[in-house]
Amino acid sequence: MPDTDIIGGGISGLAAAYYLTKGGGTAVIIEPRPRLGGVIETAQVEGSIIEGGPDSFLSAKPAALELITELGLADDVIGSNDHLRVTFVRRGGRLTRLPDGLMMMVPTKILPLLTTSLVGWPTKLRMAMELFRSPGAGTGDQSVAEFIGEHYGREAVDYLAEPLLSGVYGGNPADLSVTSVLPRFVELAGRYGSLTRGVLAERARAARPGSGRHPPPPLFRTLKGGLGQMVEAIATAIRGKIEVRQARAEAIERSSVGFRVRLDGGWLEARSVVVACEAHHAAPVLRPVDGRIADLLTAIPYSSSMTVVLGLNAADFAAPPIGFGFLVPSKERRRVVACTWVGTKFSHRVPPGTIVARCFLGGMGDAGVLDEPDPQVLEEVTAELREIAGVTAAPRFSRIFRWPRSMAQYTVGHPQRLAEIEARAAQIPGLYLAGNAYQGIGIPDCIRMGKAAAEKIAVAKDRT
Repeated sequence: MPDTDIIGGGISGLAAAYYLTKGGGTAVIIEPRPRLGGVIETAQVEGSIIEGGPDSFLSAKPAALELITELGLADDVIGSNDHLRVTFVRRGGRLTRLPDGLMMMVPTKILPLLTTSLVGWPTKLRMAMELFRSPGAGTGDQSVAEFIGEHYGREAVDYLAEPLLSGVYGGNPADLSVTSVLPRFVELAGRYGSLTRGVLAERARAARPGSGRHPPPPLFRTLKGGLGQMVEAIATAIRGKIEVRQARAEAIERSSVGFRVRLDGGWLEARSVVVACEAHHAAPVLRPVDGRIADLLTAIPYSSSMTVVLGLNAADFAAPPIGFGFLVPSKERRRVVACTWVGTKFSHRVPPGTIVARCFLGGMGDAGVLDEPDPQVLEEVTAELREIAGVTAAPRFSRIFRWPRSMAQYTVGHPQRLAEIEARAAQIPGLYLAGNAYQGIGIPDCIRMGKAAAEKIAVAKDRT
């Protein structure tokens, strides 16, 4: 009998498995899909590294780099080409550069704000006046749209917050919880009143002599051969120590030894269980253990997304693409939500003479695109790229990746839901939750939660 059953073979479950085996534990991963890694999927096409899901992780969050280093892949880590990091937003049928000095949607430089055509003069004036905003009483959790709108106005929501967050969450700022999605901004607003003044104060503090400030790392990091390298390295590290069952967990029940998981008509017992799958899969599985947790998990919505990767000849562009890519606000959107120029963002990914575009579709407002056939999707995306980026020929190669209900949405009230979920789970010894439904959607967040579950299991085991 294994020490632990891990439900879900994405990066959260894999991190839990890796750290469990590192501590001498045993486990079974239960994963219905034919491969491990969840939304991390890397392919190589005509010399290009293609990422079907996430292409990188934030340097500011250490868990991913720590795991990669432990796996012996530190020499394969590369950073984003931040000296080329320019992002454009489509407005009025044209690409407009995001103003320099923008931290997410918070302006920190006057001249770029004055000269940008992305927002009009009433919004520019409001952004300037926001500097004098005084701290006020907290209003509790509210939507990102309400929060940013109060500080900078509706136009800033439509042409800054919405496109920036759609590219990350695939969600609507009118629904997303600002406390969960932008916690640092909430903290700065509470302390300074003005977000702009808060960001500037933080930067000034970090720049003081003796502050221990070092040259900033690249914003994003990844692996030369793609994030699939990390998945393969974890699979290699746990091989022979972890059993993988290709099956769907149907239910969890408590048993005399701890828990038992029903799958394929039988039961698999273990002392502990890590539930590391999407909330909408976890809810029915956990209902026999705690119906209230199941109800709370059911209340967490998920967006669906699609990644369309096009390989194009550089000679087929009217002008070479500039920067990391572009965002399309919902007010201007047909199908493409965002596009990344892979070779500009990361070196070693694209051979000379080729331009690879990673286009993102779907989100809460367009889940139906996942049901459209590949030829129709490719036609629509190619047409938009022709109009937006000036590409004059059909792609040389293409790949489409569909991710139904894969990205958790931290809607208003998420902090309260999460607190109740965690409190109830803590009352069930041996039950642990991990994944993008809880404390962060990025790769480092998921690794951190998987590792934390493994560490708690090890502590509990030592006590018995």
